[in-house]
Amino acid sequence: MFSTIVLQADAGSLMSILPFVAMIGVLYFFMIRPQMNRQKKEKTFQAEIKKGTKIITTSGIHGKIIEIHDADNTLTVETGAGRMKFERSSISMELSKKLAPVAVPAKK
Repeated sequence: MFSTIVLQADAGSLMSILPFVAMIGVLYFFMIRPQMNRQKKEKTFQAEIKKGTKIITTSGIHGKIIEIHDADNTLTVETGAGRMKFERSSISMELSKKLAPVAVPAKK
């Protein structure tokens, strides 16, 4: 009789933990993993930035990169008002990629 009580308690506790494990799995695949992929793409973009690239910063400032300082990981950006120095991590996107038109398939 005692062994049946112990076996019933184990099965119940396992079934009560299962939804939490499932929620953690869903959270990982729908929230954490896509964020990690986005961060990886952003890091490669920031590493491949070249002089003369038109960019948009995270604060919304548009400009053109005129100098790259690898020693302190900064960029000098020329804006309409003058020149500004930014951290490489503050570059959000390349302006030409944002303005690129979407390709529409031709009708036959």
